[in-house]
Amino acid sequence: LLSVLSSLLVIIFHGDTHALIPLYAVGVFVSFTLSQTGMVRRWLTRREGKRWWLSAAINGLGALTTGMVMLIVAATRFTQGAWIVVLILPIIIAMFLKINHHYRAVAEQLSLAGVKEPPALAASKVIVPVAGVHRGVLQALQYARSISRDITAVCVDVDPATTEKVRERWPQWVSDIPLVVLPSPYRSTLEPLMDYIEQVKQSHDSDGVITVLLPEFVPARWWHNLLHNQTALLIRMMLRYQRNIVVINVPYHLEK
Repeated sequence: LLSVLSSLLVIIFHGDTHALIPLYAVGVFVSFTLSQTGMVRRWLTRREGKRWWLSAAINGLGALTTGMVMLIVAATRFTQGAWIVVLILPIIIAMFLKINHHYRAVAEQLSLAGVKEPPALAASKVIVPVAGVHRGVLQALQYARSISRDITAVCVDVDPATTEKVRERWPQWVSDIPLVVLPSPYRSTLEPLMDYIEQVKQSHDSDGVITVLLPEFVPARWWHNLLHNQTALLIRMMLRYQRNIVVINVPYHLEK
C-alpha cells in the first residue's frame, strides 16, 4: 500500500522532489514533536535520576522547536502539498482511535469479570431447508435427529414441478419429520424462508435457540462450485446477525 501511494505521489507531482519536500517535512516534524513530547511525559511521570528535570527541559525544548517548525512549514507550504498531510493525518488518527475503541469494546463484552453461569437452554427447534430429496438431505436429517426431536423440513415452492417431486418422495424416504411447503409467487427462495424462520422465532420461547440446519454437498473440485448456486451461503449470511439462531452446515462430500 505504501509503495502504491508513493508511486501515485511521484506521478501526481511529476517526479519533482522539491514539490514533495513539504509532505516530507510536515510528516517528519510531526513525528519529532510527538516523540519529544512523549519523552517529556516520561520524565514527568517517572522522575528517574537526580537531573530528570534537566532531561525533561531538553526534550521540552526539542518538542517546542520541532512543533514550531511543523506549524511554519504547514502554514507556508499548505497550498504546495502540505495540505495532504494536514488533511490525512487527523483522518488516520481518528480511524485508529475507532479501531482501538472497537477492540476495547469487544474485550469488555467477552470478559469473564462478573459473569454468571449461562442458563440452561431448552431443547432446540431445528429447521431444515430442503430443495429436493437426495443423499445429502437424508444425511442432514439424520444429524438433525441426533440433536433434537423437534424438527421441521421446509421447502420453498420456487418450481411447482420440483416441489411436487419433493412431496411425492418425502413420505417414501422421511416418515417422521413433517414437511412444510412455503409459497413463493415471485420465485424467491430467501424471502419466504426468512419470513417463516421469523414466525417460528416469535412463537418460540424467547430464551430458546432455533437451529437452522443446512444440507450442503461439497463438489470434488473447487471450481465445480461455480456451476452450482450458493443458496446455503446466502442463508447463512442473512441469519448470522440474528440472535438465538444457530446455523449448522452439514456437508455431503462428492467423490467424482
